[in-house]
Parts: sequence; structure tokens; C-alpha cells
Amino acid sequence: MLTVKQGAALSVGAVLGTGVIALPALGAQIAGPASLVAWLALVVLSAPLAATFAALGARYPDAGGVSTYVGAAFGPRAAAVVGWIFYVAVPVGFLPAASFGAAYVTAAFGGGHRTTLLTAGALIVVVAGLNFGGVKVSGKAQLVLAAVLAGLLLLAVGTALPHADLANLRPFAPHGWLAVGPAVAVLVWGFAGWEALTSLAADYRDPRRDVPRATWIAVAVVGVLYLLVATTSQLVLGPRAGAVEAPLAELLTIGLGRDVKVLTAVVALLLTAGAVNAYFAGAAKLGAALGRDGALPAWFARGAGAGEVPRRSLAVAAGLAGATVVAAGPLGVGTRPLMLATTASFVVVYVLGTAAAVKLLPAGTWSRRTAMVALLCVVGLLALTGWYVAWAAGVAVVALGYQAATARRARRVQVPQRSTSMMCMAASSADAAPPSMPTSEPISSFSSSSPQPSSGATRRPARRSPTSPASKNSPDSVVVP
Repeated sequence: MLTVKQGAALSVGAVLGTGVIALPALGAQIAGPASLVAWLALVVLSAPLAATFAALGARYPDAGGVSTYVGAAFGPRAAAVVGWIFYVAVPVGFLPAASFGAAYVTAAFGGGHRTTLLTAGALIVVVAGLNFGGVKVSGKAQLVLAAVLAGLLLLAVGTALPHADLANLRPFAPHGWLAVGPAVAVLVWGFAGWEALTSLAADYRDPRRDVPRATWIAVAVVGVLYLLVATTSQLVLGPRAGAVEAPLAELLTIGLGRDVKVLTAVVALLLTAGAVNAYFAGAAKLGAALGRDGALPAWFARGAGAGEVPRRSLAVAAGLAGATVVAAGPLGVGTRPLMLATTASFVVVYVLGTAAAVKLLPAGTWSRRTAMVALLCVVGLLALTGWYVAWAAGVAVVALGYQAATARRARRVQVPQRSTSMMCMAASSADAAPPSMPTSEPISSFSSSSPQPSSGATRRPARRSPTSPASKNSPDSVVVP
């Protein structure tokens, strides 16, 4: 079972992750010092977004996470689409995440592209190994990672700030104020992750109490650290803030007065491992839930229960991440397109997830009002993602195609079984009928006169609906046929 501290650490790792390594430089490159406006806007947006997913996770703790919420609100097809988009986005987004961390390793030890590939491969092995031990093992590891990372980031900011110069903020918007929009589209990468751990909500000891607490701790930590690092980068590095590939390394070098490439490489690896660890944990659990609910083959379903380890789903996610790393080089696909395609996928998940929250959360409550605000904000973000949303649309088409093929296969299996069943009923009715009853009477006349279950009749054991949120705390999470 996850504790509040472990859950908060997983959330911090999922959201903070690799964003703090490279995004301050990318934002400054696009909008200059005005990128701080984009950072502040996303920190403010993350509060209602995180609160919305925390409210859903507390009320409907299930391994399906966002997929479960969307299914309860809009049906199984929508659930399958959201589940597939998120599950595929994690291995696709692994390469950009690994590349951000590997850039620091390459700067420290050299080796170029080969070092990047080796670093990415090592990250897959380490993170998959942690998650094969279960969420308790990965949660404890994440708690240690989060504490070390927070300390190192505060060290970088604290030692570099004495070298700050307010003149570095002028001109504040060298590329115009309209550049803030594209900066937001890139920086969204650094705030993706609030939905990632909803799949682990059922693994908390008390989801209704612990999920919101862990989320708000993570919101505060992530917001403070992001704003500190981004602001310090602008004040200290000035015009160079958008030109350096490793702004965190620059801050530590300036603050400590000597080359600290090895230290920054360690920091970058820890940040990357923390993000990948959190995403692999959430995606593995989600894949198992999709297998349980029929959106993926039933082979995936093992490990979907609370406290269980979804090793099959985890192995597939890790394998897809490795395939992405191997294939990206020969195909000539850079990290930026993969990053933007992944960001667009997460924004689509946000839109459908917050829309589901508006429908599911009780009317008149603050949680529902917050969900409405979050929905309006993420719809605006969706408009900024541009054509990269086509990747999510393509995954959605594949998911719907799988659903349609599965439904056709099920109908082909059911029709012969139904025919055989009706023939057996006809034969047994003919044998049992008294001489005065015509045995040629249609079967439908017998079935229409069969007694129907009433409210007082004995009912079969409850069965959980695959499209309804499964909550171990709520008696309403079961459907009785």
C-alpha cells in the first residue's frame, strides 16, 4: 500500500521529472524572459487540474485511472480511446525524457549518440526492475529520489541567485507577447503527470483521504521548484538562458565556482529516473486494467487488482520504450516531435478526463466547479498543440478498430452458441411436454412466459462493470445483472 509521502513523491517525480532539466532553456529560446509568464500560467493551471484528478481518484479508486472515469461518463469506447492514448504515449515519450537526462551524461563523459542510447537502455532496465518489485518498492525508491532532487535543486538555486542581475530581464518580450503561446505549448511537457498516478489510487491505504493530501503536497513542491529554477535561469544566465543545453549545469557551475558536470549528470539521471519510474508504474497498472475491461487482450489483465503487480503490462510498456529508442535513430525522428506528440496526447487525456469529472462529480460542489475551470483551461491548451494532436487521433482510430474487431469476434462466437442453446431447449421442451401440448409451439412463447426477476427475488452475486469506477470504499461501484 502507498503512503501519502510515497504518493506525493511519485507525483513530484511524474510532473517535475525531466522538465526542470531542459525546459527553462527551451522556454527562454521561444519567448525570452516572457517565458516566465508561461511558467506562472502553467503553475496556476496545474492546481485545478491536479485537484480534479485527485477528486476523481479519491471518489473512484481503480487501476483504470482516467480510462475508468471516462468510461463511466461516456461509455466503453471512450474509455478504450483514453486508455490507449495514455498507454502508448508513455513509451513514445520515453525517448525525449531519456534524452534530456542523457545530454547531461554525454556532457560529463562524452560518447555522443552512443552514450544517449546506453543511458536510455540502462534507465529502462533500472525502472522496470523497480516496478517489477511492486508499487511499494518503487514508492520507497521514489521517496528517496524526490528528497535528494529537491535538495540538489535548492542547492543550484541558492548558490546561483547571488549572481542574479535584473537587467537580464530586459527586454522582457524580445520575440513579442504572442510568443508566450508557443512557449506554453512546449512547457506543457513539464506539467504532464497529474493524471498518470490516478491508476495507483486504489493502492493507497485510504484513497478518499490520502489521494488529495498527496496531490496537494506535490502541487506545492512542483510549483515552487519550477518557478525558482526558471526565474533563476533568466536572472543569472540572461540572454544565454535560451542557448545553453544544460541550464541546471550552468547554474551549479556559476554557483559553486567550478565544473560540476558529474554532479549535474547525477541530478539529471535522478530526475529522469524519477519521472520514468512514476509513468511506468501508472501505465503498467492502466494496461492491466484495460486488459481486465476488454480494451486490450485479456492477457494484460493480470495485476489489475489493488496491491497486485502488473508485470505483463509493465513488460510490454518497457519493450515498447526500448523499441522507440532503437527505431528513432534509423528513422531520423528527433526528440522534439516525439515530445510534442506526447504532450498533445496528454492534453487529449486531460480534456476527456476533466469532461468526465464535470459529469461524474456531484453538482454544486467545489470539486465540480474546479473541474469546469480545468476543462476550459485544457481546451485552450489543446488549441495550442497544433497538428501534433493527429498522433493521438491516430491512436484513437486504432483503439476503436480493435474494439470493433473484438465485438465482431464476440458476435460470431455467440451466434452458434445461441442457436445450439435454443435447439437444446426445444428438444427438452418437446420431451417434457404433456400429450395435450403441441410440441411445435414456438420457443419464444415459453421464454415470454418465464418468470422475470423482481425486486424481492434472489439475485446473483454482484459483478463489477468494466466501464464503471471500481471503488473498494463505495458500494455503488458494482453492477448487478
